[in-house]
Amino acid sequence: MTEMATASRSSTNHLLRRDVRFLGNILGEVLVHQGGRELLDHVEKIRETSKALRAEFVPELYEEFVNTITGLEPGVRHQVIRAFAIYFQLVNIAEQNHRIRRKRDYERSAGEAVQPGSIESAIVELKDKNLPLDEVQELLSGISLELVMTAHPTEAMRRAVLDVHKRIANEMMELDNPSLTYRERERLREQLRNEVLTLWQTDELRDRKPTVIDEVRNGMYFFHETLFNVLPDVYDELERCLAKYYPEQKWHVPTYLRFGTWIGGDRDGNPSVTADVTWRTLNMQRNLVIHKYETLLKGLMRKMSFSTTIVEVKPELLESIAEERDTVELHSVDRWTNDHEPYRIKITYMIQKLQNMREDKYKGTAQRYHQVSEFIADLQLIDRSLRHHYADFVADTYVKKLIRQVELFGFYLAALDVRQHSQEHENAMSEVLAQAGVTDRYAALSEEEKIELLHRLLSDSRPLLHENAALSEGTKECLNVYRTIYRAQEEFGEGCITTYLISMTRGASDLLEVMVFAKEAGLFRRTPDGNVVCTLQSAPLFETIDDLHAAPSIMKTLFELPVYREAVRARGDMHEIMLGYSDSNKDGGMVTANWELRLALNGITETASEYGVKLKFFHGRGGALGRGGMPLNRSILAQPPHTIGAGIKITEQGEVLTSRYSMEGIAYRSLEQATSALVKAAYLARHPSKDKSGDDAQWQEILPSISETAQTKYQDLIFRDPGFMTFFKESTPLSEVGELNIGSRPSKRKNSERFEDLRAIPWVFAWTQSRYLLPAWYAAGTAFEQYVAGDPMKLDTLRRMYKEYSFFATLVDNLQMALAKADLLIARQYAGMIKDEEIRTRIFTLVEEEYDRTKRMLLEITGQDEILDNVPVIQESIRLRNPYVDPLSYLQVQLLAELRQHRESGEDDTELLREVLLTINGIAAGLRNTG
Repeated sequence: MTEMATASRSSTNHLLRRDVRFLGNILGEVLVHQGGRELLDHVEKIRETSKALRAEFVPELYEEFVNTITGLEPGVRHQVIRAFAIYFQLVNIAEQNHRIRRKRDYERSAGEAVQPGSIESAIVELKDKNLPLDEVQELLSGISLELVMTAHPTEAMRRAVLDVHKRIANEMMELDNPSLTYRERERLREQLRNEVLTLWQTDELRDRKPTVIDEVRNGMYFFHETLFNVLPDVYDELERCLAKYYPEQKWHVPTYLRFGTWIGGDRDGNPSVTADVTWRTLNMQRNLVIHKYETLLKGLMRKMSFSTTIVEVKPELLESIAEERDTVELHSVDRWTNDHEPYRIKITYMIQKLQNMREDKYKGTAQRYHQVSEFIADLQLIDRSLRHHYADFVADTYVKKLIRQVELFGFYLAALDVRQHSQEHENAMSEVLAQAGVTDRYAALSEEEKIELLHRLLSDSRPLLHENAALSEGTKECLNVYRTIYRAQEEFGEGCITTYLISMTRGASDLLEVMVFAKEAGLFRRTPDGNVVCTLQSAPLFETIDDLHAAPSIMKTLFELPVYREAVRARGDMHEIMLGYSDSNKDGGMVTANWELRLALNGITETASEYGVKLKFFHGRGGALGRGGMPLNRSILAQPPHTIGAGIKITEQGEVLTSRYSMEGIAYRSLEQATSALVKAAYLARHPSKDKSGDDAQWQEILPSISETAQTKYQDLIFRDPGFMTFFKESTPLSEVGELNIGSRPSKRKNSERFEDLRAIPWVFAWTQSRYLLPAWYAAGTAFEQYVAGDPMKLDTLRRMYKEYSFFATLVDNLQMALAKADLLIARQYAGMIKDEEIRTRIFTLVEEEYDRTKRMLLEITGQDEILDNVPVIQESIRLRNPYVDPLSYLQVQLLAELRQHRESGEDDTELLREVLLTINGIAAGLRNTG
């Protein structure tokens, strides 16, 4: 079996190499066509030399390589940069297509075998464990996964470029068709050459920063292109597997997997996200989802030629048509004239009612849908009638999927979260309370005094201010957000916005401020019979190490407050809590952040359970390792099972959205693996592993000291070394990354040079570009080495932890990945840009020594000969990519030095900047990571 799998893998890898070679040859033809043979010769010489240097470092060859790169004439240099950058784009397309091909090959050749990580594998596991039907139903009714798109600026590519990528991917997929004729293959090759030529002549760089509305459109692209179709297919596969292994039940799986978004709602540090923008976002989302439903209904109408001259439809269908003839005027949809085809008549009225939702004049009338339940009721009516005359195949194929789509996307496409920084709420509250005559020194109150005051205000149903009170523009905007949420819930449905996230939550008062503002807008209120209605939940975002420490006690304080506890009860005794992986990593380093996040998960869960509250943890993971990035299924399984509670939310952002959801096949596989992981995690939560030894407790005692050592080592450099910020700014393209125009949000929370005000994304992005990847591994080696302290028994303990303790194994494997992608030979070139020789030599030596120490300790713990021996596919991918990334890195260093020299003398060079930005895009594509 293993030999067969190896042979199959070898065969499919051959196809990947074939595709890369094929696209590389087409790129070569385009280079010759556009820049002459000389351009291709330059590219090939640099590529071959870089490859040879990776195979064996020869000083003379290295000198020749550097001279070749530095000797390029600016016009040629620009084209060489673009050639390498586009090559990586093509390689990434080939690799994505190959993932889809591998899945299809597996399904074709495996027969009855079940693919690991598939939905079927998870259901087979439940069956093999003899899980009874009622428990399976209970398990499925309790799982929940929401994937939340964010507008974090980590997607370096323009939408125009991604559109070309999609066309190339589709045409490459078509080449696998064995029935193609010779001429058809040639025609496909010509089309591919046209697309690569288009790519060459398309500007990769944005000419301006995207607006928030641009970002909203970008997020909606994934719903339009893939998710609207793929998401219901994942549900269908789960139901197929359940019917196969638990056939005694007729399955309709509850909604457990859906997408949300922050885009248009996340105003933390982004003044462009106003209440008006949030309202416009929701309207755009509704327009898209109505358009999708109209398109599907028109397609359904073409298939619904069932005639009452042949079949007997349900009387309720005819009754609903008669009613709509009297109440719905067909003014933009043609009336269906064949009275014997009732389904087509019914669908014309449904389309008209959807279209009328775009116009305010139809509000409150029977001429439009007001609740999504009304639309679902009409679809279910069609479904019942079809089954009545035994057209169940049609009902199952077309209507069932549409009903699922409406259940998933409603009339607002995706729930929108609102987020704002805690300081903004305090500023607004100070002004409001002063205006209301409550206190003019709110900001100076102690935390206990604030809690007492806010709890009293929340308990009082009287408004604090009249709507036209004289307030600053900032406070007016803050209050207007809550009014907009109230209005949105009325217009689009209560589920359109239900969560208000508070960045940098430091105390219970931060959540109470939001609830008091919610009360002012009618989102928190008490009914005449004394019950609390709460349609918006304040959700804390715990980001720094100190905040994570304080989180359990903050939540305990809130749960002790009677009115706040009533608000939680009104939300189904569920509370959402967000944990920030980016800022905790930036604050304490990789090892400490991971450990403190785990402690916080456990501590908050324990606190909530004391008060009978179920928790939904929202994991704020980025795409890069230094921001908690990892494959979706692994990120689910990495959580302690007992903390899954009321569900999981995970951020999906930037380049992660593109890599996971731009192609249907990959989107399906990613969501299938996530579902499989979710089912497994839910099973483990209900049936904790019984074979755990007493070692687990001992291992949990070891990790605090390892974490503490790592944090001290990390913060000694990042916070306490006076030369560090100089080292960071001068040896990375930090300031230039900010000129990429990849997001509407500023790279700093304030116009400040303080490290604390730098956002985590540019922090990680800059270290990734310069090949240090420092946030993803620094201090781990020291922490492990000091724990072991030369004691073989302690080393054996770490080895056992790696084999048997999943948290530690995940940590070590992520560290391996970071070290494999880092390259200090290249990083040394970036360090050469630091003017102060003492800072350069001292800090680079510290980094280099820590890198070597971390590598040595990881190899000792894992027992491997080389980093990533445990995942040879990724190891090989990095090995093959490096020779192509290296030239871009050397070119970037040269260009940064030239650009900074110009700027220091008061000049600027837009062409030089442009070339720097092109290298940033190219390296991001080569490493498959930005920030």
